This record gives sequence, structure tokens and C-alpha cells, in this order.
Amino acid sequence: MLDMTTKQSARYGYRDLGALMALMTGDEKHDPASTSTRDALWVLYDRVLNVDPRDPDAPGRDRFLLSKGHGPTAYYAVLAAKGFIGRDLLPGFAGYDSPLGHHPDRTLIPGVEIGSGSLGHGLGLAVGTALGLRAQDLRTPRVFVLVGDAELDEGSNHEAIAFAGAIGLDNLNAVVVDNASSTYGWSGGVGTRFEREGWSVVKVDGRDHDALETAFISPHEGRPHAVIAVVEPKNSAVARPATNVR
Repeated sequence: MLDMTTKQSARYGYRDLGALMALMTGDEKHDPASTSTRDALWVLYDRVLNVDPRDPDAPGRDRFLLSKGHGPTAYYAVLAAKGFIGRDLLPGFAGYDSPLGHHPDRTLIPGVEIGSGSLGHGLGLAVGTALGLRAQDLRTPRVFVLVGDAELDEGSNHEAIAFAGAIGLDNLNAVVVDNASSTYGWSGGVGTRFEREGWSVVKVDGRDHDALETAFISPHEGRPHAVIAVVEPKNSAVARPATNVR
């Protein structure tokens, strides 16, 4: 794992993310996948998650799992902005000796909980993480997993959704970034897959920071919680601007 002493002390705000992301270049950036997650990631790390870059493995921390790991540049930019990694690492993105690969690697980057990128794995891993915290009687930490709407085409997610709802896994929170890239879609929208299995569901504008924050902390006692963050379609030329930025 990256040595903590390589990190810089400077901190950045949301408006710095574009410049931080621009430091990472290459043909495999998956820009639409990354920019679709930018606002949800920022609100989680800036307003919601109980995580500390000085102690990224603290037992009482919230766990954040990036299932949509094939477009990680926004994630890396947020980690740099919050002090988990140094800004100086960003230009080396996907280089031979860089810890910042095309998919995040939990063994190389502080604060990264899982190696991800293979679609459909993250939600099942989040269910297991939430169960593990229960087994250790760690009741305070929450588990947040960010998935893309296209990932829900994978059958493993249907099993994870059904299981979590059936056992009332209320320390589990799924953030579904909906950029209209799902192959099959779902009658009534993405949220109905979760509602039918007993989840609490909130649908919000995925570029509205106040709406995202409210949705993330919405009470859901006895049930897992899903936030459907709707952004512009994947094939849109330009991402919508964020609103209610602090």
C-alpha cells in the first residue's frame, strides 16, 4: 500500500476536481463513467462518510465500495482532494509503476476498500461487508456502495438486492448512478428493483449536492437503503453543472 508520508497536506474543494481529473490522461479514462459519479462521490466524502485519511483502516470507519470501478478518475481526484493520496500521483495514472490503475486496487491505495472494475461484483461484496460488521457487533459503521445502472443487468445484483432486503440489512446503502446505460431497463425505473425487495428508495438529481446529501442520510430503520442518482445519459456530450455546491 502507498506510504502515508507521500501524501500532501493541501486540501481541495469541489471546484478543483475538474483540474485534478485533467491531470490523469490516456485512452482508458472512461470519462463518461467517471464524470457521472463525480458529484455523488464528492458529497459522500465531503458531507456524509465517517472516514479519516490519517487513519484509513480505523475499525469504526464507514466503508465505501466503488463497484463502478472502470472509470476511477473522479474517485482518485476525490481521494486526492481529501488527503488520502497525493496530487503528485495523479499524472502517473495507469503508468507502469503507478498505484493508480485503470481499476482501483485496495492493496495499493489508502482508503480503497475493494479492488473493482468487473461489473456486478460490488453490491454482493457490500452485502458481505455489512454482514461482517454485524458479526463483529460493529453497529455504527455504515456501508455505502456505488454502482452503475448498467451493472444491474448482472444477475448477481438481483441476488444481493433480494437477500439484503429479506434480512433487513439496514447498515447497507446503495448509490445507483443512473446515466441511462442499462441494456434492459426496468419497468417503473431502476428504483423499483429495490422497492420490490423491501428496500427504502429515494430518487434524486445526481448533480444536486443538497438533494444527494439529504438522500444519503435519510432514515431507513430496519431496511437497506438505495439512492438513485439520476445524471445525464451516457452519450451526452456535456455533463450538467452541479448545483448547491458549498
